[in-house]
Amino acid sequence: MNVLVSTGTFVAFCLDTARKTVRRPFQVRELIQQAWFISSVSILPAALVSIPFGAVIALQLGSLVRQLGAQSFTGAASVLAVVRESGPIVTALIIAGAGGSAICADLGARKIREEIDAMRVLGIDPIQRLVVPRVIASMLVAVLLNGLVSVVGVFGGYVFNVLVQGGTTGAYIASFQALGQLSDLAAGEIKALVFGAAAALVASYKGLNAGGGPKGVGDAVNQSVVITFMLLFALNFLITAIYFQVVPQKGT
Repeated sequence: MNVLVSTGTFVAFCLDTARKTVRRPFQVRELIQQAWFISSVSILPAALVSIPFGAVIALQLGSLVRQLGAQSFTGAASVLAVVRESGPIVTALIIAGAGGSAICADLGARKIREEIDAMRVLGIDPIQRLVVPRVIASMLVAVLLNGLVSVVGVFGGYVFNVLVQGGTTGAYIASFQALGQLSDLAAGEIKALVFGAAAALVASYKGLNAGGGPKGVGDAVNQSVVITFMLLFALNFLITAIYFQVVPQKGT
């Protein structure tokens, strides 16, 4: 029963946040500050993590396609795996682990210091003032960061495939052009957008409902990261299933 109540409360929180996103006044300064903060703590870890991701994907796929006699499609498989799947996932995990935990800790600290209650007494809506800028900033940074992660991951896969596995540059690029399409990049960006919103919403919800002093804030941060990770993989499965049903795949 508690899980159902918490789920319903979270859904209502998400709907309330979406409704207040288009309501004036817009917190532009807070949005810029949050976007800068999230990007500053996420860019370097995301870039560093995406390099081994691309290399591991190239290694696994290179071994598999050699067994199947389809070495010429290694580039297409590697690039599609990075752009459609691993890029948005890496982006979301970094934002949830770095930016989301910071958002939850900040709002949780404000909650236990009774700043949130003071804002309500003064007639200031904490969702519109604090949550909406963080959600929009997280979505914006996720979309931009996904592009960086995809480029670095594809480059890492290319270097590993060409230098380590003995592939050729022409085959790597030509195979991607044969199977890849612009909708693959669009799907990755949509995933990043949804994942960024989910990470910020979960972190904000847990932060605003933190209690029990500093220990309660720490527990809320841990819960927000775990819940976000599970939610991201569920959303990834759902979006991928819809994408394959809606968009016809190239070469099939």
